[in-house]
Amino acid sequence: LCATLLTPERVVVHNVPQIIDVMQLIELLAAMGVEVEHLGGDSYSFRAADINLDYLRSEDYHRRCRRLRGSVMMIGPLLARFGVGYIPKPGGDKIGRRRLDGHFYGLCKLGAVMSGEETYRFDAPAGLSGRELFLDEASVTATEQILIAAAAARGTTTLYNAACEPHVRDLAELLNAM
Repeated sequence: LCATLLTPERVVVHNVPQIIDVMQLIELLAAMGVEVEHLGGDSYSFRAADINLDYLRSEDYHRRCRRLRGSVMMIGPLLARFGVGYIPKPGGDKIGRRRLDGHFYGLCKLGAVMSGEETYRFDAPAGLSGRELFLDEASVTATEQILIAAAAARGTTTLYNAACEPHVRDLAELLNAM
C-alpha cells in the first residue's frame, strides 16, 4: 500500500486484508492526503496526487506511526518521490526480532542521508541512485523498502540476499505495472 505514494496516478489494489494494521495504514495514508476509495469487498483505490508533506512533522502523524509497525514502509516511497521522509520509531507488534537496519542500510546506500534518534529523517536532495546491495539477512520488509525506493532511483539496483516470498513478488509486479 505504501508503494502507492510513488505516483500521483490512481492505483487499484485488490485482496487488501481487512485487519487492524492494514486499516490503520489506510487511515494514515488518507490523513497524509491520499485519496482512498473503498471499491467494495477487498478492493481499494489510492491516489496520492496531493500529499501534505508538512503533516509528516505533525504530532498526529507521529502518533499514528508509533502504533503501527508497517509505518516504516513510508520512508522509501516518500524519499523516492519527494526527497524527504520522516518516521518515528515504529510501534505495533513485538513478534520476534524486528530489525530496521536493513531498511536504513539500503536507503542510505541508494543515496539517502539519515539523521535523528527518536524520529528518523531521511533526505535525498540529489535523488536516489541505483547500485548493488547485499542484505545481511533476507528481510521481507527491507527488501520491499529497497524495491520501492529503487523503482524511482536513477540507474539499476541489484539486490542480493533479497527475500522472495509471494507478497514480495506481488510488490515487484505492482511496481513494474506502475
